[in-house]
Amino acid sequence: MSAGAGGTGGTGAENNTGRDETEEERADRKWVELIQEIRVAQTGVQILFGFLLTVVFTPRYTQLTQTDKNIYIVTVVLGACATGALIGPVSLHRLVSGRRVKPQAVEWASRMTFVGLVLLLATMTSSLLLILRVATHDGYVPYLVTGVVVWYLVCWFAVPLWTRRRHTTK
Repeated sequence: MSAGAGGTGGTGAENNTGRDETEEERADRKWVELIQEIRVAQTGVQILFGFLLTVVFTPRYTQLTQTDKNIYIVTVVLGACATGALIGPVSLHRLVSGRRVKPQAVEWASRMTFVGLVLLLATMTSSLLLILRVATHDGYVPYLVTGVVVWYLVCWFAVPLWTRRRHTTK
């Protein structure tokens, strides 16, 4: 039995992945999987953030109400934070590469990615709120935004957590 099946430093149940891999091999696999996931989120947040940065330089910006300008500022700050959290794992990997701490780096990168996804959700929410407020000026905008946020929560968190709970054996 390899170290991956029983693990070292764990109870076995915690480390049993159903794969015959060492802790280092598991960390390598998890790192590759995480980076693939981050690529999708990074692209989205970078495009959104780039777009947000240009808004302040348009003639229409000066016509926004103070509330809309405040929403815009919050949105830009959230976008900057989301970008930082989703790019952070790359920097983490680069700075600890070769130090034999990949399992710990994967854990921290995973945490940063989760925070980045939450910040991306907040960025998208405030972006949608701002755009719909400017585009429609209608009272139904908060309800529409709430509906979209609920949809994101279902897709990004509820379904994955349900799947994990339903199909994880422990």
